[in-house]
Amino acid sequence: MDDSDPFVTATRLPAGTRPLLGLTILVVEDSRYACEAMRLLCLHSGARIRRADCLKSARRHLQIYRPSVIVIDMGLPDGSGADLIEELAQASPRVGVILGTSGDLAAEELALDSGADGFLAKPVSSLAAFQAEILKRLPADRQPLGPRLLFDEHIRPDPLAYQDDMAHVADILNERSDGQTLDYVAQFIQGVARSAEDHVLLTAAQALARNRAHGAPVTAEAARVAGLVQDRLHQKKAI
Repeated sequence: MDDSDPFVTATRLPAGTRPLLGLTILVVEDSRYACEAMRLLCLHSGARIRRADCLKSARRHLQIYRPSVIVIDMGLPDGSGADLIEELAQASPRVGVILGTSGDLAAEELALDSGADGFLAKPVSSLAAFQAEILKRLPADRQPLGPRLLFDEHIRPDPLAYQDDMAHVADILNERSDGQTLDYVAQFIQGVARSAEDHVLLTAAQALARNRAHGAPVTAEAARVAGLVQDRLHQKKAI
């Protein structure tokens, strides 16, 4: 099925208050907190959302459906989002809009070089910015009719989704703590903690990533990250 088929969307034309009505957005994102933010952004914009939490799941989805828009996190548990962006940018037919996303602003250049049409810097919380990034890349026949009402609304996901992410990290660290795993954990936590404005955990994850990058010892930094994750799991509210 092709989600951008005109016969599928003919009865669901975009409107000023729901400018993405009729679009299906595939979000390739391993963070429950970031994905919940995307779900709310799509809900307020009128778009349908589908989710894949890794490259394997995304490729399986794309064998069946072709979404109107795909948003791909640059750091995924089974590889780099840049690889999927490059595949989709060269595919025919091509997904209408391909966007990379990351909490690491340095990843923007990689996303664009890989063929992405644009980049969403995390945290993705502004409804107006989210809609604008997609709308400016849509063809004229997918644009909303008439004037568009702009709402400067900021989306904040349920804190329980943040705890789900903390549980995910705890499970990973309980299973293994090799260098590749620590690199993934540091990258994952930086994105999630930045989105949730958890500055203490963000600083700890940055220190872990910095030591890994410079080949310095990481035992203390990894233990601090693990301890902070456990603290958040034992709190009634994640933040």
